[in-house]
Amino acid sequence: MAPPIILIDDPADPRVAAYRDVRERDLVGREGLFVAEGEVVLNVLARSGLCEPVSLMIARKRVAGLAPLIAQMPDDVSVYSASQEAMDAVVGFHIHRGILALGRRRAAPGAADMLAGLGEGSLVLALSGIANHDNMGGLFRNAAAFGVDAVLLDTDCCDPLYRKAIRVSVGAVLATPFATAQGDLLDALGTAGFETVALSPGGDRRLVDLRRASKTAVLLGAEGPGLAASVLARATTVAIPMATGFDSLNVATTAGIVLHHLAFAAVKT
Repeated sequence: MAPPIILIDDPADPRVAAYRDVRERDLVGREGLFVAEGEVVLNVLARSGLCEPVSLMIARKRVAGLAPLIAQMPDDVSVYSASQEAMDAVVGFHIHRGILALGRRRAAPGAADMLAGLGEGSLVLALSGIANHDNMGGLFRNAAAFGVDAVLLDTDCCDPLYRKAIRVSVGAVLATPFATAQGDLLDALGTAGFETVALSPGGDRRLVDLRRASKTAVLLGAEGPGLAASVLARATTVAIPMATGFDSLNVATTAGIVLHHLAFAAVKT
């Protein structure tokens, strides 16, 4: 049985207070909750074993078309049907997709436990200093597309559960295990038996020559500064050759190229 539909016409209704001023509250967090936007993302949230829906707020004109999806929701998920005017007033801008969800990440292991639980053949994407939410979403989208088992972040990375990062990832953030390492990324990966491949324009080997280790981590840094020389010195460094006079790719594009290569690369013996 689908949860009951609750009509909302007053933007001041306290039942939808958690959706108020979405953009501003994205910056300060929601005490462990996150906002997901759009039908594709909502479908991922409904199927995710890592996150769970808490409530939905849907523009009234979209409710009938989403009936099959609403029917998948647990009985304790509140489903609010709002007029477009009320919904826009609540969130603080015109929400043309007309579909929002409030979600919660289920209890997740810490970085060490997450890595320790990955066996032979595992592939990890490790990220350092990724502060742009568009890039974060693109990185998770690529991770999901090429079968990455987990994403490891350092403490300088932005929150993958920011609304825009979730949207850009087309929901991949909600379905991909991730954890933040409180200490050194390379130490954490090495302890878990991973060989780390660090991307740099000055890498010692070409990507085309790279073979996959039994447990491989791909390490990427922020656009501009990239990875520190002290980090590169402790990893296998790899470059993607480019046309003469050009050595820069968007970090998410770089990840897509590297992860595609490793997804189909032979394993070193």
